[in-house]
Amino acid sequence: QVQLVESGGGLVQAGGSLRLSCAASRSILSVNVMGWYRQAPGKQRELVASITSSGSTYYADSVKGRFTISRNNSKNTVYLQMDSLKPEDTAVYYCNARILAMTGTLRVSDYWGQGTQVTVSP
Repeated sequence: QVQLVESGGGLVQAGGSLRLSCAASRSILSVNVMGWYRQAPGKQRELVASITSSGSTYYADSVKGRFTISRNNSKNTVYLQMDSLKPEDTAVYYCNARILAMTGTLRVSDYWGQGTQVTVSP
């Protein structure tokens, strides 16, 4: 199991920046994918960015060029640097750890943090 704790959310004006952190309770070296999701009121949770154990990254089109995901394996922490924030980035941001295991069949285990609120004012 992995416990995840997010921090770094807050209120910022449009055009500003925030850096979210996700601290894991144990080594993330064996975590296949670390990701950041967000959920705005009345909307489904969506994947914002992810990074694999080998360092490959993915970004949603809406955040490409503005957000950067990174990981510090020695600190068991994943970051989301958010620049040029827009009001539409307002949401609760969740950290996710996905572990894949092949035990006859593929087993996917997802772990979630409690979320951190990001509010971007116009």
